[in-house]
Amino acid sequence: MGTSVPRWRQTLNESTVLTPEETNDMRKPNVLSTITTAVLLVFPFTGSISTAQTKDDPERIVAELLVLVVGDGERRQQAITFIETEWQQDFTPMLLEALYLSRDPAVAVKLIQLLEAKTGQQHRFDINKWYQWLWAQEPLVHPQYAHFKSALYGLIDPKFEGYFSGDRAMKIRLDEVRWGGVRQDGIPPLRNPKMISADKAEYLDDANIIFGLEVNGDARAYPKRILAWHEMFVDDVGGVPVAGVYCTLCGTMILYKTVHKGVNHKLGTSGFLYRSNKLMYDQETQSLWNTIWGRPVIGPLADKDITLERMSVVTTTWGEWRRRHPNSKVLSLDTGHQRDYGEGVAYQEYFATDELMFQVPKLDTRLKNKDEVLGLVFAQHPEKPLAIAASYLAKNAIHHDRVGDLRFVVLTDKSGANRVYEARDVTFATWNLDRTVMDEKGISWNLDEAQLKASDGRVLHRLPAHRAFWFGWYSAYTHTRLVQ
Repeated sequence: MGTSVPRWRQTLNESTVLTPEETNDMRKPNVLSTITTAVLLVFPFTGSISTAQTKDDPERIVAELLVLVVGDGERRQQAITFIETEWQQDFTPMLLEALYLSRDPAVAVKLIQLLEAKTGQQHRFDINKWYQWLWAQEPLVHPQYAHFKSALYGLIDPKFEGYFSGDRAMKIRLDEVRWGGVRQDGIPPLRNPKMISADKAEYLDDANIIFGLEVNGDARAYPKRILAWHEMFVDDVGGVPVAGVYCTLCGTMILYKTVHKGVNHKLGTSGFLYRSNKLMYDQETQSLWNTIWGRPVIGPLADKDITLERMSVVTTTWGEWRRRHPNSKVLSLDTGHQRDYGEGVAYQEYFATDELMFQVPKLDTRLKNKDEVLGLVFAQHPEKPLAIAASYLAKNAIHHDRVGDLRFVVLTDKSGANRVYEARDVTFATWNLDRTVMDEKGISWNLDEAQLKASDGRVLHRLPAHRAFWFGWYSAYTHTRLVQ
């Protein structure tokens, strides 16, 4: 789409302005009527359209596909006839996206029949099986696919139009970018959220799960029960601009420094997913960022070789974190939003099963989908990701390992919290599951969030790691090594 405004969008802009409430749900009749009018004013049905005419007017393909979602009655049937006549195999991803958003069962039946006739597949109404089949082959990328995706989802949120266009760099498959059901920042990030002292966090029970971090001595606790509703906080912690990104679907909580080469990237929630993992966006360029990689993957920044620096975060219980950090700050319930922040309320049904909400191209059955792993990918060896099953670490409080030439140790306390430290030439023998670790030479080391410090003054620094559901980690790093 580039910088030009499509004719149907220009007509829509001239005829009416949709409110945020209207664009939040494109299925509302008044929204559909407005959009349909805009499309049809520019592209009325002419009875028959030649292939040459279609090729000379590529916007026509986009318009006819949009009619499948926002048109009505006879006009939809005309669009189906058009698509069937002009069929190309690379229409498939676009037709699947139209099918996914279609609100009319009769139209959905016709689209399924058309897909099955043209592809030879028999997946009926199982959209996940259609995508599994699609992702198992080379990408089918029509020249107008990015234009169509921009137009289709721009009807839901005009900000979505800026995500996709033919001239935007793309490091991932476009057909794997799926809408998560909300507008931009529809799951609202907490920006500079209110914090309270530990002794005032009366709403928390000791067994509640929190994400704990400490930056330059500034200890913070972010309860899972709150972040599950917001999925991101953006703040300065210990004088460092950071973003804590919690993807509920894939179970990851990752802490990133948001400043890269002097630029502070102001991140938010895009509303889209890649392999069931939320995609972030940055406010300056509207580039889409892969959450688990910490890199922009679509847009102006995708070619800039940017990878955000990971920082240490630990998943533990409030009781254990407060015992270790009595002066910790804690996220307040006063978030500016009305939610039920009870423990385990958000995503209760999703967490209770091993089923996925959004499918991924490949699964690995060595662990169950939502079994937790500790994920490690180090800046020194980004090509060598490692996953260690949380169940294994719960039975092995001290675990030594190496990635390339980097030796490290994982220490797991009684709450199940995992902390990773460089090991160098040190081998640890015992620890009291609290603050004291003994190496095989009998030297005592003191554990804190930033480092292990020996009684003789030596220091071993903390290394970044985070928990994730196995399916989410494997989807991002199919070449990962697994310890179980």
